[in-house]
Amino acid sequence: MIQPIYLDYNGTTPIDPEVIAVMRPFLETEFGNPSSSHWYGIRPKRAVEAARRQVAALLNCRPEEVFFTSGGTESNNHAIKGMARSLKEKGRHIITSTVEHPAVLEVCRYLEREGFATTLVDVDDAGLLSVDAIAAATRPDTILISVMHANNEVGTIQPIADIAALARQQGVCIHTDAAQSVGKIATDVQAMNVDLLSVAGHKLYAPKGIGALYVRNGLLPEKFCHGAGQERDWRAGTENVLEIVGLGKACEMADRSMQESFRHLKTMRDRLHEGLIARLGHVRLNGHPENRLPNTLSLSFKGLEANRILEEIGLEVAASAGAACHSDTVMLSHVLEAMRVPVEWAKGTVRFSTGRMTTTGQIDHAVEVVTRAVKRLRGSA
Repeated sequence: MIQPIYLDYNGTTPIDPEVIAVMRPFLETEFGNPSSSHWYGIRPKRAVEAARRQVAALLNCRPEEVFFTSGGTESNNHAIKGMARSLKEKGRHIITSTVEHPAVLEVCRYLEREGFATTLVDVDDAGLLSVDAIAAATRPDTILISVMHANNEVGTIQPIADIAALARQQGVCIHTDAAQSVGKIATDVQAMNVDLLSVAGHKLYAPKGIGALYVRNGLLPEKFCHGAGQERDWRAGTENVLEIVGLGKACEMADRSMQESFRHLKTMRDRLHEGLIARLGHVRLNGHPENRLPNTLSLSFKGLEANRILEEIGLEVAASAGAACHSDTVMLSHVLEAMRVPVEWAKGTVRFSTGRMTTTGQIDHAVEVVTRAVKRLRGSA
């Protein structure tokens, strides 16, 4: 069976062959515990620290500011819970946005049980936050701002450096969920001036189940995981050497090919968009037209249902939906709702996301497949 064309790289990425190659020894022969003082622990220990340097190089920070986690969700939990609890004597107010990933929104909701308050700041119709709106939401008891670097559904990139400048003026800690942006656009923590930044390995051609959290030196988030003292006694548990090595290699590859990758992702994305517009015409783009991830294309087809589109194309193209439709009800994504996308458009939203392995031939075939499907559905409607 011929596999469908994969256009869901924002959902997850395949593991790059170079990443697999550097991981292999730690799957086959280098099985030692990096905390062991004997011979078998030496190479795993060195490999973990080498990977830490590779992640730090991509983020432009010190290696000791990088902590390994199980992924973006855990990194967000560490960052938000850890800083909120360590700063609770100063205040209990957190600011975030209406378009955050559940790995941020649900953490904030959970903290409300502990007496914290959360303000959700609205975005404009392109999914973009206003720094003035963030400023208006700040209070004397605000201790943390958490805003994603780039949206996973529509790709809109937030003005993190400007928000961080505001946070500095107010003496507020700032965290950004960069799960979707690391490896696609620059994620220089010095340029962005953030205090904490979350990384998800499986969004940049590393394995699932590995991530990292940048924590600026001098910050003391509450210890998240107690145990034998790994990760400088902040996140206990035997290190996942195999996947840490993979994440390090993926970050090294992203660092060396950022500009080339950006051009390729954008070229493939725009070719898909232009092809569909030329053949279908009546299509709505969601997200900022320029200020968005180079690989992300969220399109709405008026009057259609996303799940029906995906069913029609599923044997030939893999993408994701922006709405779940069941009988007479439509469950829209909270991102599309926050952007005030009209229901007749929003329910027919499909997200396509290109990747390093995407080819021109795949894009051209995807254009034909989606075009046929949408025309069939429009005809039946």
